[in-house]
Amino acid sequence: MLTSSAVTNAKPNPAKQYRLSDERGLYLLVRPQGGKWWRFDYARPGNKKRNTLSLGIFPDVSLKQARERRDEIRKLIADGIDPAAKQAAEHSAAADTFKAIAEEWHTTHKAKWTPDYGDEILRRLEVNVFPYIGARAITSLTALDILAVLRRIEARGAVDLAHRQHQVCGQVFRYAIATGRATADPTPALRGAIPPAPKVHLASIKEPARVGELLRALHSYSGGPVVSAALNLAPLVFTRPGELRHAEWAEIDFDTAEWRIPAHKMKMRAPHIVPLSTQAVAILRDLHPLTGRGKFVFPSPRGAARCMSENAITVALRALGYDGQTMTGHGFRSIASTLLNEQGWNRDAIERQLAHAERDGVRDAYNYAEYLPERRKMMQAWADYLDGLRKQPGTA
Repeated sequence: MLTSSAVTNAKPNPAKQYRLSDERGLYLLVRPQGGKWWRFDYARPGNKKRNTLSLGIFPDVSLKQARERRDEIRKLIADGIDPAAKQAAEHSAAADTFKAIAEEWHTTHKAKWTPDYGDEILRRLEVNVFPYIGARAITSLTALDILAVLRRIEARGAVDLAHRQHQVCGQVFRYAIATGRATADPTPALRGAIPPAPKVHLASIKEPARVGELLRALHSYSGGPVVSAALNLAPLVFTRPGELRHAEWAEIDFDTAEWRIPAHKMKMRAPHIVPLSTQAVAILRDLHPLTGRGKFVFPSPRGAARCMSENAITVALRALGYDGQTMTGHGFRSIASTLLNEQGWNRDAIERQLAHAERDGVRDAYNYAEYLPERRKMMQAWADYLDGLRKQPGTA
């Protein structure tokens, strides 16, 4: 019979593994590499052939806990239950929970999302869905179960999020059907159960005079040079904030004055060309001696191995006196879209430069070089226009 000190002091034999026996089939297997594994030998009901179950690893499982697990298994055997079969059934049930299947779905599909978006999808499930239905077998869930989850989100005022989670849950159910672990998707029955989300327009400034004020504020930013460069480049390229902060020097071609963003970084999963105006090139050339030896154009101050924080632009705008109701990092796109359309530029060229999806759904991905000559001309004219606004206070 083992003692706690004997278990603790057991040393590995480099030549071979050995066992230290306790009683009633329990023993400690000591491996040459140093691991100590609890094992329990037993005979299945109606079968004298020896079987072995793993009861955990020491010290995670103590001698006392190993004995308790052994005794629980012996009770099952006495009741005519095969513990190995029971354990296998439990593992199978665990693999068919909503949480397990959702995580598998996420792993299967995350390659088609940007890293930030993929992380956000999983985080929202972990916060809003898993605590309530994650441990349930997916086949046991009904439309009412899903509705209860969505109602919780709606009650917080996050109506748009409730709709998004409705869509994600439907995708998880359809994945479960495709992989043979469910036969029905209850989410279509919930269409119309959650009220429409109110349309929210991301804050931005649209009037030319106020755009000029904003540009002067950006130009006067006295924070770090990396954030300053990002602030002043943002209105010239009007990419999504995540695309901007994940920019890599390998994507910048100074010879052709282009920033070529690979598909995996784009929301629409299509590669994207950003023609760079002379002003944008100048900002990047000024920054290159500072960060050009690393991967990211805008590295994090915590280390060059990762890019600038998603909050860096927001914090900088707040420091300049622009709150979230006035201007956001995403607002530079809205400014460009509004004013370029007002100036009469080709609408399709503007949409391509904003990397918007085809609205009619005819094509899944557009030609990333489409309208490129016109876009190149437009981007330079846009930069010159912004220069004029910045240099002329009171421009109307």
